[in-house]
Amino acid sequence: MTAVNAINQSAGAAALAGVDRRATRKTILAAALGNGLEFFDFTVFSFFAAVIGELFFPVGSQAGALMLSLATFGVGFIVRPLGSIVIGAYADRAGRKPALVLTVSMMALGTGIIGLAPTYASIGLVAPLLIVVGRLLQGFSAGGEVGAATTLLMEAGGAGRRGSLVSWQMASQGGAALAGALVAATLSRGLSHEALLAWGWRVPFLIGLLIGPVGFYLRRHLDDTLPAAQLAVVKPGADGAAGTAGAAAAQRQVKPRSRMPLRQIVAGTMLVIGGTSTMYTIVFFLPSFLTLTTGMPAAVSLLAGCTAGLVLLVGSPFAGRLADRVPRRKSLLYPVSIASLVVLLPAFHAIRVWPSIYTVALVVFLLVGLMTLSSPTGFVLILESLRPEVRATSLGVIYALGVTIFGGFAQLIVSGLWRLTGSFYAPAWYVLACGFVSLGGLLLFKEADPVVALD
Repeated sequence: MTAVNAINQSAGAAALAGVDRRATRKTILAAALGNGLEFFDFTVFSFFAAVIGELFFPVGSQAGALMLSLATFGVGFIVRPLGSIVIGAYADRAGRKPALVLTVSMMALGTGIIGLAPTYASIGLVAPLLIVVGRLLQGFSAGGEVGAATTLLMEAGGAGRRGSLVSWQMASQGGAALAGALVAATLSRGLSHEALLAWGWRVPFLIGLLIGPVGFYLRRHLDDTLPAAQLAVVKPGADGAAGTAGAAAAQRQVKPRSRMPLRQIVAGTMLVIGGTSTMYTIVFFLPSFLTLTTGMPAAVSLLAGCTAGLVLLVGSPFAGRLADRVPRRKSLLYPVSIASLVVLLPAFHAIRVWPSIYTVALVVFLLVGLMTLSSPTGFVLILESLRPEVRATSLGVIYALGVTIFGGFAQLIVSGLWRLTGSFYAPAWYVLACGFVSLGGLLLFKEADPVVALD
């Protein structure tokens, strides 16, 4: 009998482990889809900014149309902090699951509006307004997406798996950026300019629109990770008196809502600035900058985007596993942060001395690789220090502020710095300054004990 019981227990444990693995994979896929959709749209909008400007912002010159298109793209960044507060608060009050259902629905709606909008030639001024509305919806939902989705991933695993789970958020960004770049490049090279203007540019946005219902379905069937004690929802009793008594008792048991910790918000925002400036300057600005300053071919932009996407997609899961092996989060972040600062100027010097697309690919691989190595650990460090009732809101605000100011405006800041100084190293100086700010944020950030961080 003992042997039979042991066999039954072993079989039961194996079955439970299988169920747990399937649930984990489902959680990863559902959480990653929304963030991936955001980066997919980001990439294809960047590629087709000139086409969108020509079709929706006819101001008399291609340069003017492109500037208006890029300004419209930037509108999505401006509303991100608002989305992080509103949707983050909803995730901390009602649950991670309903917030993620809301964000993927809004993203799909914004993407659909852009992809299906009639052009200026068809409906006049309403056309550019539709593009602006689509970008506002995308930006607002993206502001709440990162906080809610990353929080869900971290809370879905134990202390020894948090880095591995959170890493899939960054992997999804890399995979989506890679897919967006390849789809846009294929359409640009395979279609004539007339076909691209007529319908080709819409294809990636319609692909994004089709992803929305899949994400909606998966997220509707997720298990929430917000602790039940944080949900201030009281079900009515069998009668009015019982319901009133139950409500009063529940209200006495609900803990007062925590405030977002100001020190951690400030230090956390400083902490994410380094990675944000690296991504938006090295990947999205540097190729255009090199085309202007060294005469490199336009293909360098596609190469940089694909290299960065591949590094994030493949490297993030390994970085997540490494994060789970270090005893303290900062013990990994300090050496990686310092290494990023040390190699930055030599990397730019290499591009200047050996200006080729292969040198650029190597530099992007190195700098984005260091960023990837630290990203899962940095996210877990921040999340573990926050109380569950303010976790999604706080992370959303931290990420949205860092991305909006130091990512969304990176190209504008670096362009101004370059025009002011005339230095080839202007992009490096900007990333270097942001890196030192990030290192200062790491010093200021108060690390929680990872074993009891979720208590």
